[in-house]
Amino acid sequence: MADIKKTNAMRILDKAGIKYTFHEYEYDENDLDGHHVADYLGLPYEEVFKTLTARSDKGEYLVFCLSVDDEVDLKKAAKLAGAKSVEMIHVKDLLNVTGYIRGGCSPIGMKKQYRTFIDEMIELVDNVSVSAGQRGLQIRLASLDLIRFTNATVGDFAS
Repeated sequence: MADIKKTNAMRILDKAGIKYTFHEYEYDENDLDGHHVADYLGLPYEEVFKTLTARSDKGEYLVFCLSVDDEVDLKKAAKLAGAKSVEMIHVKDLLNVTGYIRGGCSPIGMKKQYRTFIDEMIELVDNVSVSAGQRGLQIRLASLDLIRFTNATVGDFAS
């Protein structure tokens, strides 16, 4: 593990003085499901969060983080964001919008600081694991640190 190059997300957390650990996992480009990550790392699904990017009817990009075991309810997400509607962005637009690729999208260190929403289930766990910004790497940090650092709104948007 000593040969791991720090990702942008890791460097940002280091600079902010936020404690975290990072974990490697094997991945298959044809199966980037978060359940695999949780199973590989031996973590409960409710402690491994995926990061999804959406666009509101007003053209605003929004970031949603939730357990790998849940899906975004677009109506609830729109209401929470104060929009009429939101839709997930197309995977081909992900790199251009966030700076990250599918399976390696982190709520930390995107190209711009988009409004971020974290599912209320995060309040039930002390620590959470999110992508470190590349496939095969996860960052594990205190749930409250993730909420504070991303300036996230915590709410109910899972189906």
